[in-house]
Amino acid sequence: MNRINQLFATKSEKILSIYFCAGHPTLEGTANTIKVLEQKGVDMIEVGIPFSDPMADGPVIQDAATKALRNGMSLKKLFSQLEGIRKDVKMPLILMGYLNPIMQFGFESFCQRCTEVGIDGVIIPDLPFKDYLEEYKPVADKYDIRIIMLITPETSDERIRFIDEHTDGFIYMVSSAATTGAQKEFGDTKQAYFSRIKGMNLKHPCMIGFGISNKQTLETAQANAAGAIIGSKFVKLYEETQDAGKAMDALLEALKQ
Repeated sequence: MNRINQLFATKSEKILSIYFCAGHPTLEGTANTIKVLEQKGVDMIEVGIPFSDPMADGPVIQDAATKALRNGMSLKKLFSQLEGIRKDVKMPLILMGYLNPIMQFGFESFCQRCTEVGIDGVIIPDLPFKDYLEEYKPVADKYDIRIIMLITPETSDERIRFIDEHTDGFIYMVSSAATTGAQKEFGDTKQAYFSRIKGMNLKHPCMIGFGISNKQTLETAQANAAGAIIGSKFVKLYEETQDAGKAMDALLEALKQ
C-alpha cells in the first residue's frame, strides 16, 4: 500500500505534515531534515522543489526557493540527495513543485525517480485538472505515485466532488485563495468554508494548509480535517535557527500559544 494511504488508514486525526524547501537553508541538508522531522514526531513531509516563479507561495517560501536555487539545488540534485532515505525514514514523503522543472525533467522520468527513491506523492499547484486526468494520472498510477490536488474557498461543491472521485491519497484544502504565509487566526469566513467541506463527507481525507502558525489555527484545522500542513512558519524558523531540530521544537512551542 502507498504510504500516504497507509498513514490515513491508521491515523484519522491530528496528522501533522511539514513543508520545507530542498536546498534551504543549506544545499546538502535535505536528508538530515527529513530524518530529524520524523524523529520529532512529524507524520508526513512535503519537500519543496525550488522554482524561480512560485506563484502559490508567499514571501517566506519565495525567499527560501530563491536561496535554494542560489545554493545550487535542482531536481536532479534533490533526487540524488534522497537516494537511500528509505533506510532510515518510514513516513510518507511528498514532493511539491511547479510544472516547469518537472516537465523539463520529463514527467515519466520524474515518476520513475520518485519510485526509485521512495517518494509517495506529488503536489503540482499549477497542473490543470483536465491535463492531470488525461495525461498525468495514467503515468503516475503506473508508478504508484499519488498526485494530490488542491481546493480553495472558491472551488465549487461539484468540482470538489469531481476531484474527490478522481484522485487518491488526500485532498489539500487551501485555507484561502491567497498565497502561503502564517496567519494569526482563521476568521468566520474561513471557518464556514472548513465546515462546508467537512459536511460534504468526502471519500478522501482533507488536510488544511496555508496560514497555520499557532494554537488557534492548528486547532481549527484539526477540528475540520484529518490534520494540518505547516510550511511558512517552519521555513522561517529553520532560516532563523539553521537547525531542523531547533526549528521544529520552536514550531511545536508556537503551536501551543
